[in-house]
Amino acid sequence: MSVQTVADVVLVDYGLGNLRSAQRGLERAGASVSISDDPADFEAVDGIVLPGVGAFSEGMENAGPFREPLAAAAERGQPIFGICLGMQMLLTTSEEADYAGQGQVEGLDFIPGTNVRFSQGQKVPHMGWNELNVEREHPLVEGIDGEYAYFVHSYYAEPDDSEAVVATTDYDVTFPAVIANETGNVFGTQFHPEKSGETGLRILRNFVDYCAER
Repeated sequence: MSVQTVADVVLVDYGLGNLRSAQRGLERAGASVSISDDPADFEAVDGIVLPGVGAFSEGMENAGPFREPLAAAAERGQPIFGICLGMQMLLTTSEEADYAGQGQVEGLDFIPGTNVRFSQGQKVPHMGWNELNVEREHPLVEGIDGEYAYFVHSYYAEPDDSEAVVATTDYDVTFPAVIANETGNVFGTQFHPEKSGETGLRILRNFVDYCAER
C-alpha cells in the first residue's frame, strides 16, 4: 500500500548515522526524503533530520560546515529533529569529549545543557526497550505515553531548563527521552524511532505531520 507524501524532509549526511534506515522510516511515515551533505538544500524543505551514531566530538567535527545553516534553519522556525547522537548534538556540550581526553567540545547549543555519562553503576551502553513517560505536550509525542522505544547510548541529556524535557524514561535514573527548545521547532529523541516498531513509526508520523503543518 502506497503512503501519501505530506512533507519534504532532508536527512543531513555528515558522515555518521543510520541514513538508510531513517530514510525508510520517514518514507513509511509519509515523507519525501532526500539525503544531502549540501546545506543549500535546507531552505527548500519542510523539515530537517540530524541522525547520528557515534562519538559527540566526531559528530561535531563533521557537522562543522552545517553549524551556521542549521542555526539559520532553527531561527526560521523550520523543524529540526535530532536522533540519538543527533539529539545530543543539539545541546551545548557533552562529558563524552572530556571522558575521551578530547577536552571541551561545543555542541550546537540550540537547547542549552550538557550530556552526562551514566554513573550510578548502570551497564553501558544502555541498550534495549524502555517505557516513555510524556511530561508535557509537544506534537512529536502525541499518542505515545506509556509506549516503549529502543535505546542504545552511554550518555544522556541534562538540559539547563527542565521545561526542555518533553518525555522521560528510567534506567536506574530518570533521564530525558525527548527534548525540545523553547519555541518547539528544534527537538530530539535519545532513542531510535526507526528501530522502535509501531511506536517509532507513530513518532515519525507525528514529525512529518508537524512539518506539513508549518
